[in-house]
Amino acid sequence: MACYSITKGSFSSLTNYSAKSHLGNLRIKQRICLAFGGPRNRGSFSVSAMGSSSSSQKQDSTQGAGNTDYSSMSDDEWRKRLTDNQFYITRKKGTERAFTGEYWNTKTPGTYHCICCDTPLFESSTKFDSGTGWPSYYQPIGNNVKSKLDLSIIFMPRQEVLCAVCDAHLGHIFDDGPPPTGKRYCINSASLKLNPK
Repeated sequence: MACYSITKGSFSSLTNYSAKSHLGNLRIKQRICLAFGGPRNRGSFSVSAMGSSSSSQKQDSTQGAGNTDYSSMSDDEWRKRLTDNQFYITRKKGTERAFTGEYWNTKTPGTYHCICCDTPLFESSTKFDSGTGWPSYYQPIGNNVKSKLDLSIIFMPRQEVLCAVCDAHLGHIFDDGPPPTGKRYCINSASLKLNPK
């Protein structure tokens, strides 16, 4: 079995297969394995997003179909799509005041999407009352969020949470959440849009 790990724009290992046209503009790392075990499997292949559920794979392909290159969008373009508060929080890494956001106490069932690119980020079933005044979740949807070290506050390193598709700043992740993950994704309401069930 020959396996290749590829990312957006890296398709050199697959010269006989037009991966770009079939995978679209995926932002998450994909794993493509070509099985050569026997005559029955010769030339067959499978595609799976590492760590993703089937529902997040469906969404990833939907996002790729739009072919929007969010990384090249200017601040002016984002300002046209967002309110001042949404722009400040998602594109300039701002934080809304506790207990002021639209969703901090919302209990409506549904899916919370990124306000910038409409990627589904959190299910309402993973939302919990953290007592902090911000919407809090113990688990994101698939690989649709990512995190990176945030050193913006001296002597208080944190893990920033970002949308994996458009790099929108969502909030921060902490290790004081409930089971089963023990994580608390502390998210700004202004970075979200709730699609009720």
